Amino acid sequence: MLLPRLQPPLRAALASIARSSPSGTSTACLNEAFAALALKPLVFVRHASHAQQGAVNKAKDGPGKRLGAKKSGEQYVIPGNIIFRQRGTHWFPGENCAMGRDHTIYATESGYVKYYKDPEKHGKRQYIGVVFKRDQVLPLPRNSHRRRRLNMVAVKMEVPPTATEPVVTDLLLEGSGVGGRKEVKVRKKKGERKGEEGRNLKLRPGYMYREANWEIGRAAERAGVNVKAFKPRDRWTAWKKREVRFAKNAEKRSLGRKIGGK
Repeated sequence: MLLPRLQPPLRAALASIARSSPSGTSTACLNEAFAALALKPLVFVRHASHAQQGAVNKAKDGPGKRLGAKKSGEQYVIPGNIIFRQRGTHWFPGENCAMGRDHTIYATESGYVKYYKDPEKHGKRQYIGVVFKRDQVLPLPRNSHRRRRLNMVAVKMEVPPTATEPVVTDLLLEGSGVGGRKEVKVRKKKGERKGEEGRNLKLRPGYMYREANWEIGRAAERAGVNVKAFKPRDRWTAWKKREVRFAKNAEKRSLGRKIGGK
């Protein structure tokens, strides 16, 4: 790279030495030659050999995660509203609240936010809850009525007394029954099916048009179905006979496969 630049000064030095008269001193000739060899200032341009990369382990200053309270006390929220963002469980979900996998507490019902502590539940934990009325105080007393969806209070339902009409049937009581029991014979009404004599269906609480469970259990008795009484036997002997029977069947199957293979 430097050889083409050095050629002109060298040519000039050689020419000056050739032109120098023999009468001149050697010192003057050398000075003239070195003066001709004076090089002009060279300008170099440095290019990067490879791409530069930044440092890896330097201190980082990332953006803030906007943690903290998003809703203040007694502020109205709807289901899904974020109330508090945190890292860890500084606050716990209380009434009508839930916690996400990143410890975010959000509302599950519409209402007003309450920050409180519950000594009966835990001595040191802080809770966030949602109530349906602004003047309601958390925690709620033990065994108090809990408010549920649609802002309703759970109250015991009052069932008005229903007037039952007497069923007119022909009953025949006989005292000479088996074991001293009284036998009751009910005459079949018009339109009743076999085994449904004497059934009294009425509308029960909860809009259930059915009879009592103990009356349903007497369906076989009313229909005159006789069930053979169960007699417990030796289960050990039955199990051994079953094992012998299974072994014989398996042996027959294996013999059949051998004959078919031959």
